[in-house]
Amino acid sequence: MTLSDNPQMENDWLEAELQDTLDEDYELELEEALLSLEIKKIYQEKHKETLPRKQYFLNLLKLQAELIKLHDWVQDTQAKVAVIFEGRDAAGKGGVIKRITQRLNPRVCRVVALPKPTEREKTQWYFQRYVPHLPSGGEMVLFDRSWYNRAGVERVMGFATPEQVEAFFRDVTEFERILVRSGVILIKYWFSIADDEQQLRFLMRIHDPLKQWKLSPMDLQSRIRWEDYTAAKEEMFARTNIPEAPWWVVPANDKKRARLNCIQHLLTQVPYTEVPQETIQLPKRVFNTDYDRHTLPEELYIPQVF
Repeated sequence: MTLSDNPQMENDWLEAELQDTLDEDYELELEEALLSLEIKKIYQEKHKETLPRKQYFLNLLKLQAELIKLHDWVQDTQAKVAVIFEGRDAAGKGGVIKRITQRLNPRVCRVVALPKPTEREKTQWYFQRYVPHLPSGGEMVLFDRSWYNRAGVERVMGFATPEQVEAFFRDVTEFERILVRSGVILIKYWFSIADDEQQLRFLMRIHDPLKQWKLSPMDLQSRIRWEDYTAAKEEMFARTNIPEAPWWVVPANDKKRARLNCIQHLLTQVPYTEVPQETIQLPKRVFNTDYDRHTLPEELYIPQVF
């Protein structure tokens, strides 16, 4: 007997699959899994006003359903969408990117998070290493940090000279206007968190073995150079907030609200419409009575530890 022959069995299976989907969401939310109790108490005390989990998930699932419509429209119309996510370390950029991409086809919506430039790339035109990652028709590209590294970390940490930074500011607005003229929908987000909120999130990473990989020497330097980063951000806004590609600030002290508000706003920035879908019917399984299935040897199977 197959699922299609038994409606009740099919309903039970679908319900189990939906439960698995919710379990995936819960996994993403286990952000204090091994967090020290004292830090966890402080965090919960500071975020009393955060959204209840049920309300958060209901809204997230609704927004993700709209993201699927956006994703289908991008593919159907061959649109080109590039979204830049910038902000201080631990501001929550990665968290919202995960929720955007969670239910989308990675061939249509992909994430770009470039490592530090190679020696060869350092000799190139600054924007050259980013150009190959720009969207083609039918693609959404989410930049987890972007060419604005030069206006932020490279400037503050001394990885770029004042002349290189000035050249970046002269070029970046025209570079973005060229992208927009070529048909790219360019959206730029800055995730804004308070000084004490960043400190708390860094402490959480230090005390949680599952998150320590997120800490880097650059992250620790960002605490020391908080005011330098603030001054760099303010000049960046003043010189690169253009009508063709304005900056949008996401208040991010509350992670859940930041995710929902950012996704909601992103959906308003792309003129997508619902794409009619063909009705899908699962064909019946064809059984060949002459086929003799061979049993695979046991040593090919992985150990059943769990």
